[in-house]
Amino acid sequence: MQNQLTQLFQVQYPIIQAGMIWNSGWRLASAVSNAGGLGLLGAGSMYPEVLREHIQKCKKATSKPFGVNIPMLYPNLQEIVGIIVEEGVRIVFTSAGNPKTYTSFLKDQGITVVHVVSSVKFALKAQEAGVDAVVAEGFEAGGHNGREETTTFTLIPMVKEKISIPLIAAGGIATGRGMLAAMVLGADGVQVGSRFVASEESSAHPAFKQVVVDAEEGATELTLKELAPVRLIKNKFYNDLKALYQKAPSVEELQALLGRARAKRGMFEGDLEEGELEIGQISGLIHDIKPAAQIVHDLIREYELAKNEIPFFF
Repeated sequence: MQNQLTQLFQVQYPIIQAGMIWNSGWRLASAVSNAGGLGLLGAGSMYPEVLREHIQKCKKATSKPFGVNIPMLYPNLQEIVGIIVEEGVRIVFTSAGNPKTYTSFLKDQGITVVHVVSSVKFALKAQEAGVDAVVAEGFEAGGHNGREETTTFTLIPMVKEKISIPLIAAGGIATGRGMLAAMVLGADGVQVGSRFVASEESSAHPAFKQVVVDAEEGATELTLKELAPVRLIKNKFYNDLKALYQKAPSVEELQALLGRARAKRGMFEGDLEEGELEIGQISGLIHDIKPAAQIVHDLIREYELAKNEIPFFF
């Protein structure tokens, strides 16, 4: 299953496991890479030396390509980039910031650079910055999201129309049928997050994984747009936010309620009431926890089955 994206990353399948904070450690990244996709370490939830440890363990666990996702709004960015270069990581996904900041430097080190965007405007800016590919992430996605609220089905063809570099679709994709739909719309591959949260190798707390499995349609909402928009499960913390919004809160009041480390508290430590439980709308279609390799294989099998059901397209 070769195309320009698999050639860019030197992988078997155009499936990227999203670098999700508190979910994407070396066990998950190496398992996805060993299965033929591209695994990513989520640097956003790692202190610099913890990231170094995960990179080293990932290199021992797989001989296949893997990468690191860097949310550019986090501190210690320069140190994190330095560790990535020192450890010989060959693929970096950047997000939540200006792609011009490190793209040229990383490419000068021989590193393939991909940037995550939520709009056509930012896709063009990423292309101008010299990235090798972009991830266009729709409103359905879990975690931090764009303010535009553009859905994946709308975003992918609009971005495809404007850019000339490889395009990766993200947001609301957890099945082979979803993968096929994204590629019919113009994507060269897909980035999958929520489905890999509910994997055996995910570093998420077992209680959070079970919440994802139990989630139904309407279980999530995009909120905190005044700070950094985030899609999360409706729990006690969400209800507290909703109550605060009834009072037209200031940014400072929202920040005070959010506090620090809520994402870690929820997804990594398993506090289902007070934690921030970030997950996508597609969680309503996730019904079990399985090995990451099985998820990759299921995606490809379902993709081929779906493609064969509509042969007039191919």
